[in-house]
Amino acid sequence: MQFLNRKLEPIAVTAAVGVLVFAGAVRPAGAQAPERKYKDNAEYEVFNEVVKDFTAKNFTKMITDLDTWKQKYPESDYKDIRYGYYAQAYQNGKMPAKSLDLANEVLAGNFDQTFAEPKEGPKQAVTVLFGAVTALQQLPDPTPQQIDIAQKAANKLLSFDKKPEGVPDADWAAAKQQLQAAAKNTLLVATLIPANQAQAKKDWPAAAAAFEKALQQYPDNAYVAYSLGSAWYNIARADPSKATELVPKALYMFQRAVAIDPTLGGTQDGKKITDFANRVYVNVHGSEDGLDQLKQQAKSAPLPPAGFSIKTAGELAAEKENEFKEKYPQLAMWLGIKKELAGPNGPQYFESNMKDAAVPEFKGTVVEGKPACRSKEILVSVPEPGQQNAPVVISLKLDAALTGKPEPGEIEFKGVPKAFSSEPFLLTMEIDKADIKGLKVAACAAAAPVRAPARKGVSKKK
Repeated sequence: MQFLNRKLEPIAVTAAVGVLVFAGAVRPAGAQAPERKYKDNAEYEVFNEVVKDFTAKNFTKMITDLDTWKQKYPESDYKDIRYGYYAQAYQNGKMPAKSLDLANEVLAGNFDQTFAEPKEGPKQAVTVLFGAVTALQQLPDPTPQQIDIAQKAANKLLSFDKKPEGVPDADWAAAKQQLQAAAKNTLLVATLIPANQAQAKKDWPAAAAAFEKALQQYPDNAYVAYSLGSAWYNIARADPSKATELVPKALYMFQRAVAIDPTLGGTQDGKKITDFANRVYVNVHGSEDGLDQLKQQAKSAPLPPAGFSIKTAGELAAEKENEFKEKYPQLAMWLGIKKELAGPNGPQYFESNMKDAAVPEFKGTVVEGKPACRSKEILVSVPEPGQQNAPVVISLKLDAALTGKPEPGEIEFKGVPKAFSSEPFLLTMEIDKADIKGLKVAACAAAAPVRAPARKGVSKKK
């Protein structure tokens, strides 16, 4: 069985274009606004170098120049813009860990004061937060600290509502909506990382615990539902003693995922997931009986109710067998014996378990007697319910001949097994006539009289 072992696809955020515009090439102003001042001309020059690096897409040099600027002027009036340039350099330079470190530094300080400037401040704040939000899924194996930073950045981005001056309201509303979608996706991914890591290691108990925790936050997420089902199913495969509890719950979660979104958030072929969920149900239950009811139930709640169960094919077969035994106890005993006799070790079973031993009382149907009249042997079939023309399987050797001809019909008998033939199948038993119940015997038909042949030369009188 193949299960998921991949991260969710990142949400495509077209507002990312707007984010990059927010943090575009902000050039040093010749005439400075009263609230922003360069410390000296050297700061202006290093700022200008950063802008040149960005325009040339030389992100390695850009980071070096930013580090120089930060080292020489740690409390620059342009700190917010510097943070925005750092974020762009790390994003374009494919340095997700650095993007998270940057967000951690910003969030650890006075965030609102750092980005208080009304025009550029909000733009740079969003750029830094967006860089951290998108960085998480770029890391192959993020640490708990990195996950925590990404979650903090995502929560900050979700609550950020400071529109930059000069940006139209409609543009800001559209950008904010899509940025929040990216933040929510990152929160989901952050929640799933421990589960995915456990799943990759095939630590199914840990994966199940993590996915179940994720389900509490995302009860309508198909990927989470399916992955939780997968973890439960694999636990049961590794430890069959847990199959009765976990396999039904796994089947429920598979159908739950299909009901929500069979593509699992666009990560899978929806038809394949649907076919798998249905097939595994049939494999366990033995048929599609009850599948439609399960589909409807799975739509209504994120988890199966307490005590939820789905009977396996083996359990259903056992129930039918028990019902059969209760309804046809003698036939059930005979079928069990017949199964052993018909098996590859049938002759050995007969010799060691049946020959000359006491056996239970059986029911059967008289087929014929041998000879037909005053029979000393009765051939018996043991038909199953609804079976017509059942073959002879038992020969009853009588202690004395019958007084007439045995009639077809049901009898009960108890004899002593003496011989067994597998080809053709025939169990021979010796029995006293008195031990046969329900046997009906008809009188033998009178023999037709034998006429003497007419003598030659003698004519009949007229």
